[in-house]
Amino acid sequence: MTDIPHKLNVVIADDEPEMLEYVTHLVTRAGHRVVGVAENGVQLITQHRKHSPDLIITDVRMPELDGIEAATRCFIERPVAIIVISAHHDPELIQRATNDHVLAYLVKPIKATDLEPAMSIAMQRFREFQALHQHAASLEQAMEDRKIVERAKGLLMRRSNLSEPDAFRELQLLSSRENARMVDVARRIVSADP
Repeated sequence: MTDIPHKLNVVIADDEPEMLEYVTHLVTRAGHRVVGVAENGVQLITQHRKHSPDLIITDVRMPELDGIEAATRCFIERPVAIIVISAHHDPELIQRATNDHVLAYLVKPIKATDLEPAMSIAMQRFREFQALHQHAASLEQAMEDRKIVERAKGLLMRRSNLSEPDAFRELQLLSSRENARMVDVARRIVSADP
């Protein structure tokens, strides 16, 4: 498969042994590794914890815990791309899947020509979502850092009767002298304020 740059580690869950074997065959034929299989949602969570797969392919209706709920719990513990395979074309299930981190929904019976493109698209979307999440987290951290620097600057202005530019220069000098990031110096100043 040319759209996926490396072999994926995949965990597959289905309570029907024939379907589990069939999907395993499709995944390995596409050049990927099946690192774990599960017959119910609880086993799916265990396999996810054990193998940290790149992709989960799961049936929806399984004993003990349904596939969507199990996959969602897996995603919360460690984000992973998720494909759901179901015998049901139920709008409620599709809506649940959409709301719960599922990147593709296939209706049984499936073929290699269904699964391979779904895997490729799911992995591409997962990488895009992860990049967006990283970017958002980076922006959030930058905003938090800026707030700390601004508070420290305000404290220096008040304590030492400095202008705003002078307080900023003082932070820069302290940062340089201590060979520390400005935000770390700012945190120290803020935490020392009574």
